[in-house]
Amino acid sequence: MDFPEELKYTEEHEWVLLEGDLVSIGITDFAQDQLGDVVFVELPEVGDRVELGKAFGVVESVKAVSDIYAPLAGEVVEVNTELPDAPEMINTSPYEDGWMIRIKPDDPSELEELMDASDYQDFVEEE
Repeated sequence: MDFPEELKYTEEHEWVLLEGDLVSIGITDFAQDQLGDVVFVELPEVGDRVELGKAFGVVESVKAVSDIYAPLAGEVVEVNTELPDAPEMINTSPYEDGWMIRIKPDDPSELEELMDASDYQDFVEEE
């Protein structure tokens, strides 16, 4: 299981990477492992708003359908347009090719509320 140090994490198993004034969001290695083979991804459109703690998309696997929750509020500025045609990238590269959306956060200080890699690893081990 991979827990990159540069990322922040949520209890719903999303990861967050701050790059300049934008934030990339995806699901963690743990989440994709629990889901199994991802077969479908539904993502918002560029220009949509995501709200902290609210679902912004759906991941469907051979085992389950799961909502994806926004770790921050903000405007969607980029969507990974390759994922709908190749949802398996979430399984093969959850932290790189499998990123889902990039947002311009309303309040970047909300990142401070998320777990670091060590805290997330402890959280996963308790599940």
